[in-house]
Amino acid sequence: MTKKQKKMVGRILAAAVLTVALHFVPAEGLWRFLLYLIPYGIIGYDILRNAWKGIRNHQVFDENFLMAVATLGALALGLLKTGDYTETVAVMLFYQVGELFQSYAVGKSRRNISELMDIRPDYANLETDGKTEQTDPDEVPVGSIIVVKPGEKIPIDGVVEEGNASLNTSALTGESLPRDVGPGAEVSSGCVNMNGVLRIRTTREFGESTASRVLDLVENATSRKSRSENFISRFARVYTPAVVFGALALAVLPPAVRGLFLGQDPAWSDWIYRALTFLVISCPCALVISIPLSFFAGIGGAGAAGVLIKGSNYLEALSRTGTVVFDKTGTLTQGSFEVTAIHAREMSGEKMLEYAALAEGASSHPIAGSILRAYGRDPDMSRVTEIREIGGHGIRARVDGKEVAAGNGRLMETVGVAWKDCHHPGTIVHLAAEGSYAGHIVISDTVKPEAKAAMEALKKAGVRRTVMLTGDRQAVADTVAEELGIGEVRAELLPGDKVDQVEKLLAEKKPGEQVAFVGDGINDAPVLARADIGIAMGALGSDAAIEAADVVLMDDNPLKIAKAIRIARKCMRIVYENIVFAIGIKVICLILGALGIANMWLAIFADVGVMILAVLNAVRALFVKNL
Repeated sequence: MTKKQKKMVGRILAAAVLTVALHFVPAEGLWRFLLYLIPYGIIGYDILRNAWKGIRNHQVFDENFLMAVATLGALALGLLKTGDYTETVAVMLFYQVGELFQSYAVGKSRRNISELMDIRPDYANLETDGKTEQTDPDEVPVGSIIVVKPGEKIPIDGVVEEGNASLNTSALTGESLPRDVGPGAEVSSGCVNMNGVLRIRTTREFGESTASRVLDLVENATSRKSRSENFISRFARVYTPAVVFGALALAVLPPAVRGLFLGQDPAWSDWIYRALTFLVISCPCALVISIPLSFFAGIGGAGAAGVLIKGSNYLEALSRTGTVVFDKTGTLTQGSFEVTAIHAREMSGEKMLEYAALAEGASSHPIAGSILRAYGRDPDMSRVTEIREIGGHGIRARVDGKEVAAGNGRLMETVGVAWKDCHHPGTIVHLAAEGSYAGHIVISDTVKPEAKAAMEALKKAGVRRTVMLTGDRQAVADTVAEELGIGEVRAELLPGDKVDQVEKLLAEKKPGEQVAFVGDGINDAPVLARADIGIAMGALGSDAAIEAADVVLMDDNPLKIAKAIRIARKCMRIVYENIVFAIGIKVICLILGALGIANMWLAIFADVGVMILAVLNAVRALFVKNL
């Protein structure tokens, strides 16, 4: 409990004890009124102060103003007519109990998120001249050596220079399976060293490291408001002044009509009391507190599960996902290509692999990496000139002065070489030298073990349509899609074609549905940006993924996609439950108050009770472990 909360508990207890004690004080009239002002002032002075600040800042209509007017009016009624002030002090007392409970619940949810996302390091062990000293991570320059001991968090992204250890990545990925690292391995800040001592050379400043970026995403997520939150904000701006003027009309019009037109007793005090009760009932606390809290808890719970959602607007859109579009390589497959066959024609297989390795030597594409691994040694790039990488086609270069082309069938057609298809499953890299077809290399990728279960989980989560987009051959794409149970396949696409395909899917979607695109976040930035929801996978430490996507999965497990959708849908169910519950109870109690059936005790339940129940319901969005 915070100091502020402890202070509030003290005020509540003091006001409650004084109110009970005043029952036994034989004071009447003005003296009784003055005595009751003491517990009223103890428990309500901050409400009165905030109401006055709102008036001075021209922001009159909020819950502080409503409570201040209602309770001061009730005190005035007690002084002029009833002589009873207990109910007034009790209303303010219970309102503050509700505020205390709300403060505790919100603080608890924030602490839970902070504990689950406890990745901000407190210090870094900076090595200088063979000695280490603790320093602020902000002060560690790029290229420095830091030492991370067992049990410590890695404070800054870097590369292991020395040592072996197992890292707990659960704070970032939501998974408990440790990751083993050794010299040359890239490590991300926020992971916990479970054993061993690591010497790490930093590759980023602290502010640009993974831990800082993840925390910034979570902390700034509430700045992107959902439609539901914007609706509640607009509703409160219209609703609060409306009920104030409604209460004023309730206090003036009925007694005026009774006295002037019907010749009856106006009963001014009864109608004023009804109007004051009406004001207490009308406080929109439950809505304005519980709805943002629901989104905050949902985003925090998702973050703890390794799913970063950049704003409540994206959380709301994710809950309405009807179509999920997948990039194949690195998303549904491992992305680790291996050469599985070499079919040579006019030169030996060894020579063909050598030419392909030299041509692909400067490329960062995964296929180039697999060819270089199969080649088994560093290519002599001094033998290579005039390298041209053609997007969606392959590589053209001069190797030992010969014109060499390595790529797909489209590249062979571009250079005017007749090529042969291959019945082997996998990606085919054709090779031509000096205008003659030399043969082809078969490179295969493997499907992720969780991918099939991920497709089944999406269907159970209510996703209507799954689509796979790939630049790979149609035969390979069909094989993968059939194995995983994906409904539609679009293959042999150039990078720009994927955007066009997503445009078509957006045009075909049902009203109210959203189209999500899932990619690796590095080569798919345009498609991630164009889809209703961009989801980046395998994004631990990936700047491109964090920047381009709306939702970031901090590991490469496709099962997390269905989990993210279920989290979003649970959060939206809670939001709608709170909206219907809070507005429904308010309307009923407002009608009862206007008819004189509800007194201030019912009014305080309608305000504080509904708020407490709504806040408790909102906090449920934090618990997503078993979804």
